[in-house]
Amino acid sequence: MAARSKANRILAAVLIPLALLTLAGMAALWPSGSKDGITLANPYSTAPGVTFDTGTIQSVVTENCMQGTSQQGGGQQGTGQQTPPGQQSSQGSDCTFAFTEPDKGGSPVKVVINPDVASSHGVKPGDQIRYLNLSKAQGATGSQGSPAYIFVDFVRTLPIVLLAVLYAAVVIAVARWRGLRALIGLVGAYFVLANFLLPGLVEGKPPLLLTLVGSTVIMIGVLYFAHGFSARTSTALLGTIFGLGITSLLAAWATDAANLAGVGSHDAATLVNTSANISISGVILCGLIISGLGVLNDVTITQSSAVWELYELAPGSSARKLFTSAMRIGRDHIASTVYTIAFAYAGAALPILIIVMLYDRPLMDTLTSSELSEEVIRTLVGSIGLVLAIPVTTLIAVLVVKATGIVPVEGHAGGVAHDDGDVHPGDVADTGALAAAAVGERNRRAGVEPAAETATRRGRRADRA
Repeated sequence: MAARSKANRILAAVLIPLALLTLAGMAALWPSGSKDGITLANPYSTAPGVTFDTGTIQSVVTENCMQGTSQQGGGQQGTGQQTPPGQQSSQGSDCTFAFTEPDKGGSPVKVVINPDVASSHGVKPGDQIRYLNLSKAQGATGSQGSPAYIFVDFVRTLPIVLLAVLYAAVVIAVARWRGLRALIGLVGAYFVLANFLLPGLVEGKPPLLLTLVGSTVIMIGVLYFAHGFSARTSTALLGTIFGLGITSLLAAWATDAANLAGVGSHDAATLVNTSANISISGVILCGLIISGLGVLNDVTITQSSAVWELYELAPGSSARKLFTSAMRIGRDHIASTVYTIAFAYAGAALPILIIVMLYDRPLMDTLTSSELSEEVIRTLVGSIGLVLAIPVTTLIAVLVVKATGIVPVEGHAGGVAHDDGDVHPGDVADTGALAAAAVGERNRRAGVEPAAETATRRGRRADRA
């Protein structure tokens, strides 16, 4: 306990000034919350008499578009001539209509389904949908050839809530109290994101400084809240801050050098016309940094814990041997997490990948195009910061555990080899041998003879006999 307290004091001398500096930066950059100058049109705002309603689909029909709109409302199901999907009637194109029972009650209404939804995912009886109700709007009547009920979106509340409850239950069941604290910490992280980072970007705060301060605050809160105040957590936090700094610098350079302007994104084009204070390059820079926080936190806390476990198994091992053994674990972690980052971004950009693939362009032109360059750079920047954070975290953890002053096993200080015929933790190089040596030492101290030595002694007796 005294050694752990000493390690905490060493780490506190470094982390407390960093934390205070971060909080001061957060206070200076805190957004005012003003939305003056924002000209974004809300797609969910409606004209007088127009409402967003929800309902459950009872049946689906395919009819002539003009004929279907002339029969809107009144619950007249199936009065129009039905045509198989994909075919057109002689009077014009066909549309898909869903007779929907409103949640607020009343007769079923005839909702026209968007062609892209009807051709890709489709709708079926039992689906809950949200639709635009134009029946009470001035001039919006079925007799004028315009639909009175238009599909907007599916209602996904129930499946998302069920998945969230299942996720929380699995995390708490497996990780118990620590899992619950991690979930609460995640809520706090989203609070910082929604109330500090996003409003700051809207108001035109310096994106690099804003993201670095916000990400550091998130990591401090998440790590300590989920893993508790300990030397292991503090070591992981130092490694995370280092990786975060490297990622931020690389992201700032890559955003400028690769001219990431977001010109290929519809959302970016919308933001450009929303406010003169919003920098699309700054938003991209912020995204490059935030996207790697989760994986970075994962590898640093794992690496810190690995060093502590190895040292407690074999406190007589030298700093060099401890670092070498821990880095064997780190290299395996690097290999797996690099794949994780790449596949996560590939999965998120799958529609874009398919479209670009259909263009049949050269590979280098594809990877450097405006559609994919942001994803490629995000993968590379996040991976570099991740890889560099692992040896730094390992080195910090080794220095801290060696500076705590834990007394090694008698006669084995510093892991130096002795001429007593025993194998010591400092004399071996791999993680498994460290653990085996530690177990052997504990057995000798408890008076238990190892099986190998027993077999050797029995063999010598047999030879003498």
